[in-house]
Amino acid sequence: MQRWRGLEDIPQDWGRSVVTIGSYDGVHRGHQLIIGRAVAKARALGVPSVVVTFSPHPSEVVRPGSHPPILAPYDRRAELMAGLGVDALLILPFTAEFSQLSPADFIVKVLVDKLHARTVIEGPNFRFGHRAAGNVDFLRELGSTYDYEVEVVDLVECGEAGGGVPFSSTLARRLVAEGDMDGAAEVLGRPHRVEGVVVRGAQRGRELGYPTANVETAPHTAIPADGVYAGWLTADGERMPAAISVGTNVQFDATERTVEAYAIDRVGLDLYGKQVSVDFLAYVRGMAKFESLDGLLEAIADDVKRARALTDAFDAARR
Repeated sequence: MQRWRGLEDIPQDWGRSVVTIGSYDGVHRGHQLIIGRAVAKARALGVPSVVVTFSPHPSEVVRPGSHPPILAPYDRRAELMAGLGVDALLILPFTAEFSQLSPADFIVKVLVDKLHARTVIEGPNFRFGHRAAGNVDFLRELGSTYDYEVEVVDLVECGEAGGGVPFSSTLARRLVAEGDMDGAAEVLGRPHRVEGVVVRGAQRGRELGYPTANVETAPHTAIPADGVYAGWLTADGERMPAAISVGTNVQFDATERTVEAYAIDRVGLDLYGKQVSVDFLAYVRGMAKFESLDGLLEAIADDVKRARALTDAFDAARR
């Protein structure tokens, strides 16, 4: 899949294409319906499919300080989109100047002049241009002038998550924030993932016999609620069952909120400075302060036992 960082990266000889536009944070199951339709349409027409998204999130430019928690960084989104068959990803720098583009100017500058859109695929609530004044009706109206068609994917993906409301990035963020990993996975179509670099922490886990990878995440990352979770730690391409702690480590009166993953039964791992990912499968328990070190060690041993059982059961069900 080709990746372009701005309109100037698009090849000058780029031909017609099928395009879909959106933030697409999380590439959740609702997004997958739209992107999947764009890919299928492109293949039927014999042209490439393009996803257009923005960096940073438009809300951060329009309303500074309102950046929503990020479900998936751009590299992860690109990986997920490539898995859906997308041919090219265009990440447009969303600046104050860009936010002033009228809907008509956006269509001409992006869809017509650069991507030569033959078909544009969107959901029914798609908005674009200055003050989000453009909608699918306006997009369709200008299609007759600029020789592209508009297809609206009206399908709505729902499930038990969130009480049966339509799947959305907002719902996924709420479920992650609540520690509802089952619900988040239903919306996303996979366990929620957090990525970052392993940094040195207080090394209390090592002293207790459970060395953890202290994962420093990027700003705005969607971090689950404080607690202990079952999941996986992936480093150097190896996926390892893990017991994961999120919080401030109330046992030792720490104040910094961290994500720490203990790779179950792994000895001698040296992950400092490495980029890793942590996938959250299930909530195990909330944070607690124990009266003694023995009580803490007993709880950790139980956490590891439960995490091992949950990850083993998940992997066995997928075989």
